[in-house]
Amino acid sequence: MRPRITHQKAAVTTRATAVLAAGCTGLLLVLTGCGSPSAADAPPSAASGSEAKNGDTPPKAQTLAGTARVPVPRGAGSRVPYDFNGDGHRDLVIDELVKAPEDSHGDDAGIGIVYGSDDRPLDPAARQLLSARANAAKSGDTLPAAFDAESACDLDRDGFTDLIVSTDPPYNGIGAPPVPLQILFGSPAGLTGKAVTVRIPQQARFGNEWPEQPVCGDFDGDGKADLAVTASAGQVTFLHGPFTRTGAPRSAELLPDGGPYLYAPEPRADTDGDGYDDLVAAARPHAPGRPGKGTLLLGSAKGPARPGGTYAFAAEKLPRAPLNATGTTRTTLLDHGDYDADKKPDTVVRTYRGERQDLIALYPAGNTDRPVLTFSTALFLP
Repeated sequence: MRPRITHQKAAVTTRATAVLAAGCTGLLLVLTGCGSPSAADAPPSAASGSEAKNGDTPPKAQTLAGTARVPVPRGAGSRVPYDFNGDGHRDLVIDELVKAPEDSHGDDAGIGIVYGSDDRPLDPAARQLLSARANAAKSGDTLPAAFDAESACDLDRDGFTDLIVSTDPPYNGIGAPPVPLQILFGSPAGLTGKAVTVRIPQQARFGNEWPEQPVCGDFDGDGKADLAVTASAGQVTFLHGPFTRTGAPRSAELLPDGGPYLYAPEPRADTDGDGYDDLVAAARPHAPGRPGKGTLLLGSAKGPARPGGTYAFAAEKLPRAPLNATGTTRTTLLDHGDYDADKKPDTVVRTYRGERQDLIALYPAGNTDRPVLTFSTALFLP
């Protein structure tokens, strides 16, 4: 038995591959024009001392099918959401990367991270590929096969956003299953090194269901990021931040009135403006940008424990990334976030066909007619 892997961002059930921009050859970035960074760019330098996060040095740069990978910009820490390298620019997390034509039945490639930059909202050349083999913590002597992004926040309060991922540790079906959630800590070089397993104290667990659906938020209003995780019988495991670098929360407890699926409210986590982030418990999975219903759990000094009534996720008309493909395509919402530092939420969508074609498009706030950036996740192919 393996845990149900879920995605708090856009859960795309298929993967895709290379999209060629009109007038460009190879896997080139599709910006306002066509271009490719130089393959002569130096790899990121190894982190050392206090900058060596997760116990490892950053991975070496790779040159991928005509588009060179450039070093991840090094930051000093920030309070910008989803800023894994702390340079003040929001970064993008992408699950379900495309597959190469010769590897259509292979394992997931991993999680793609595209970093923000000073020159443009996102720079697909500044990217990292995270995988179970390179970045996951072992369960005993076993590496997980699954490695899926779930949520992100600065759990250890060092100014670098951390990524919470789901894995599939081995389980013999007897007793409570192991915790499948791991934390990959941010650093000046981004998300590098090995993750650590989230430590859930026994008193904060209930039943024999997998602890899943991690949602970040400051639910108790103390200015520190917390995690809410599912427990059996509709309860919520509330993990108070900050977390240690070993994955342990400051404290933990069980809360009633949860559900099998947990989400952050949209578009603001603090729905009533009282200084406490809120939580939505749902009976069914919810895809971002799609309609749905759940129960609002209002934050408080004791966490997301106050009933807030019925909550409705609003349907959203999504722009379609200009993917040049024949046949049926699907478009999913990846993120609403401020990528160009104008304090307005931009829209990032992904349009895909099957497992071998996709295009990600970033639209500026208030304008979904023409994207300012497009690229394919084929950039992450070796």
